[in-house]
Amino acid sequence: MTFSAHGSAGRQLAALATPIVLTQLAQVALTTTDTVMMGLLGTEALAAGGLAVVLFNQLRTMGVGLVTAVGNQVATAEARAEAAGDPRSAQATITSAVRAGFVVATAAGVLGGAVMLSLGYALSWFGQDPGVLAGARPVLAALAPGLVPCLWFQVIRQFTVGMRRPQALVWITIGSVALNAGLDWAFVTGGAGLAALGLPGIGLATSIVHLLSFAALLLAARRDPILAPVLSLKRGRGPSGQPAVRRLLSLGVPIAATYGSEAGFFSVVALLIGSFGPAALAAHTVVNQLVYIVFQVSVGISHGASILVSRHRAHADRATAAKVARTALASGTVLAAAIAAVYLAAPTRLLQLFTAESSTVSAAIPLLAVAAVLQFADSAQNIGVGLLRGLDDTRGSFRISLIGYWAIGLPVAFLLGVPAGWGATGVWIGLATGLTATAALLLRRFAAGLHREA
Repeated sequence: MTFSAHGSAGRQLAALATPIVLTQLAQVALTTTDTVMMGLLGTEALAAGGLAVVLFNQLRTMGVGLVTAVGNQVATAEARAEAAGDPRSAQATITSAVRAGFVVATAAGVLGGAVMLSLGYALSWFGQDPGVLAGARPVLAALAPGLVPCLWFQVIRQFTVGMRRPQALVWITIGSVALNAGLDWAFVTGGAGLAALGLPGIGLATSIVHLLSFAALLLAARRDPILAPVLSLKRGRGPSGQPAVRRLLSLGVPIAATYGSEAGFFSVVALLIGSFGPAALAAHTVVNQLVYIVFQVSVGISHGASILVSRHRAHADRATAAKVARTALASGTVLAAAIAAVYLAAPTRLLQLFTAESSTVSAAIPLLAVAAVLQFADSAQNIGVGLLRGLDDTRGSFRISLIGYWAIGLPVAFLLGVPAGWGATGVWIGLATGLTATAALLLRRFAAGLHREA
């Protein structure tokens, strides 16, 4: 019996992706809380905090890319063991993949934190407003310590997703939203008898939430009767140590480069918009947060589809893998359409949830109109990266990202934003152009790769 016999592609994707999507939505709520709190502190604080978060997300995203393949390795090992009729034979491979993930996550978190602190000063060379940079530096310093536990959390997350037991993720992430909101209030305003830290308090709250979320997910996994036996962080028998780390890096470095390429594209765009002034950067921060909602949901769909493609590929069931891909893309399209309708129906009211500054709202309205179209391509390219990862094709995604984001998207963003004089709106049209090109190339490569394996 093949794995596809256990249910339709749609049911399989829904069962695996739904908990991940709910987790991603909870994470969106967490960052949205931060953005709203920044907006309450004023336009310059929103611009400074938004810039710090963009830089943190750049490094976090690349770190996540380094360990994302843990989930695919776990899923493949489990599926092959099932096909061989010996489920326990996968234990050593799964355990070593998780150990390697922690080694890579720790190194990436320490290095990324150091880079964050350096960027707070290096960005003065890129035409950023001095007041915005001065506000961003203490936020970066508060965010930096949270990068290591953030990446540790991702290792356990990928492990639970690969084992198809991600349910604990939902409740832990929802709890983190409430905790983050309370800590934001306490640290920013000086509530609960604490000293008022202002904007840096948001960064401190985020770091604490990352640490506690990791601890909670690790504890939940250790209490799970299926996950606990293979979740050993102590060195033991099996392909552990350097070979496992090298294997993870061989898959993870191209993924990190792809994620970094996309995040870097958005980071450079933020810097370009920042050169237009604090109001433009604040508007970009708000709209980018709204787009982040659809992006994070598509991340959940992408991860679920990626794991399923890995499993069906291990069972040599290419037809169901193709059905998974089509279902994932259709789900992303429906979601993008529903959100676009909200954007276009009530743009001012939606933006006023984040800021009361009329200049920021006015600057953000045309960006939101572009975002309504952009998110279709953003969702498709995100899912496309996951589908290729399911085929172990991580290098192709990186090469395509260089073409779509940097060779096509960035030149269009610059030309429309600066020489054409369209400002931030022109830059966002460039964003949409780059994402559309990337999505088309990724999906074409996945179709070709699946056809070659048939």
